Amino acid sequence: MNVTLDGKLTQGSLIRGQAPAEAKILFNGEPLSVAEDGRFVFGIGRDASLAHQLTIITADGKQQVLPLTFSSREYDIQRITGVAQKYVTPPADVTERIQNDNRKVSSVRKTLTAKTAIFAAPIRPAEGRISGVYGSQRVFNGEPRNPHYGLDIAAPVGAPVLAPWDGEVLLAEDLYYSGLTLIIDHGMGVTSTLLHLHAIDVKVGQHIRQGDKVAEVGATGRVTGPHLDWRINWFQERLDPQLLLAE
Repeated sequence: MNVTLDGKLTQGSLIRGQAPAEAKILFNGEPLSVAEDGRFVFGIGRDASLAHQLTIITADGKQQVLPLTFSSREYDIQRITGVAQKYVTPPADVTERIQNDNRKVSSVRKTLTAKTAIFAAPIRPAEGRISGVYGSQRVFNGEPRNPHYGLDIAAPVGAPVLAPWDGEVLLAEDLYYSGLTLIIDHGMGVTSTLLHLHAIDVKVGQHIRQGDKVAEVGATGRVTGPHLDWRINWFQERLDPQLLLAE
């Protein structure tokens, strides 16, 4: 049975696969969405366990179990000062807003469509120096925060932000921590999130093409300077965009 996987088997990685057409695929016993031609995706998070399993069941009932061993990663610790105190310890009157923001983001990341844009190579959504990496844990004004789940690209306010793949806009609004935020569906549970924007050029429901200008780099939300924070999710799993870019 011919099954191929594209992607580094390491924590934080999105894996794209090809199985025989009309096959059923299970990842750790849970069924995956599979395109008619047998393509599928899955991913594991920053601190996920390293032992996983794919089960492939072909249209004629043949079954193959494929054990997968992922590698662990070490992550940077970043100490950042000068962050506005309201973003380090939010005032009580914004707690409800933050919870509402979290619900909105979690809801759109449950989106499952048959789009297959993510099987193409992505483009980097902005030009600039890499100023923050996936998995690092930040300490704001001496207080440890949750790990960072994106790729930070330092660029001036107003610099163009491009769509990394084809997709459809799921969310475009101002959130407390991430400022002006754009979430794009690329299909099969995979979304891009673009944070801290200065302006958003598209609206919810709009279909966009890879390379379209969708926003501008900004410094909104919890930031110390202008940059784009690009994140990739497979449903609720937070993955590393840098692993998908050509080296």
